[in-house]
Amino acid sequence: MSQLNKRKPWRMLSLSMAALLAISVLAACTKQADESKVQEGPKDNSKTVVTYTGGTITENEFNQEVSMMKFLYPEYEAALASDQVREQIAKQEVVYKLLAAKADDKSKEQGAKEGNEQLEQYKKSVGEVKFKKFLSDQKLTEQGVKDYFTRVMTVINSETNKVTDDQMKQEFEKNKDQFTTATVRHVLINFQDPKTKKERKKEDALKLAKEVKAKLDGGADFATIAKKYSEDPGSASNGGLYENASVAQWVPAFKKAAETQPINKIGDPVETEYGYHIIKVESRNEPTFDKLKDNEKAALKNKLAGESIQNFTDQELAKLNLKINLPKAPAAQEKSGTTSGTGRTTAPSGTTGSTSDTKAGTAKDGATNEGK
Repeated sequence: MSQLNKRKPWRMLSLSMAALLAISVLAACTKQADESKVQEGPKDNSKTVVTYTGGTITENEFNQEVSMMKFLYPEYEAALASDQVREQIAKQEVVYKLLAAKADDKSKEQGAKEGNEQLEQYKKSVGEVKFKKFLSDQKLTEQGVKDYFTRVMTVINSETNKVTDDQMKQEFEKNKDQFTTATVRHVLINFQDPKTKKERKKEDALKLAKEVKAKLDGGADFATIAKKYSEDPGSASNGGLYENASVAQWVPAFKKAAETQPINKIGDPVETEYGYHIIKVESRNEPTFDKLKDNEKAALKNKLAGESIQNFTDQELAKLNLKINLPKAPAAQEKSGTTSGTGRTTAPSGTTGSTSDTKAGTAKDGATNEGK
């Protein structure tokens, strides 16, 4: 159980670059959102590789989309040679073209503003020299990247603007645990002796846990006992304390105790996959919808918008007579379908076909829910 959990609950996301990467792989576009204000570039005579009711995508457009993905996710260049990933990119290119075309003027205005902000944020994060090198490597222009971000943010704004308070309230009620925080102290007795690395029998671990609880019930100071007996490396040195932590990050049994155990009462040992926990809940905060912070409501909207985009992808594409005939990936990209160190095909986190690792924490994290 560690506050160093690498994957934060989704409520902590903001509608910024994190949201951009979490929700989107969007249509390639080197034209501004308002095409009437842009001079036409060279005519695209490349063959059509995607057709659907109401539109097409050319080979040049698709290749530029792939280049944008390499630009944003250079570590996944090998994975972008995968036929499955390339098909997902093409499908989402169609989705974002359609959704952006349907966006209202307010969403387009917001998209243009935030698209520029995303560009400046990205440039700042990588530095001017690397930014120019990335552009050169992928044969992209700064305006093209800006237009790409603009299209993404236009779609995101269009979908979030449609989210109603009633939808947000329903989503909040379904995921209230994502907003519940608690301050707890605990002592963990592992199923493995950390000193000898030998496995402990469950009955032996439980016996030790009950002995610790007896000391606490007898009036011993919890922090002192935790420092002496707890085998959780994430909290032992801090007296077993996790302060104002999201309960959603913890494994189910520990989470349930944090949500239901009476305040300031030392509960019976709780078993998890790591061992037995003696838990004291010092405080718990279960907010109501009207008490949510602005960033928490924004995260709710963001989640619902992402689901709306995914639902459109899942339900509407089948109705569009979609036909995909993509060019083969260049031979240089086909040497490997894996990213360095992963040992398996991995797609960028923004693609529907992503198989990227979603586990967080490590086995030594005594109460961290690795699957969360």
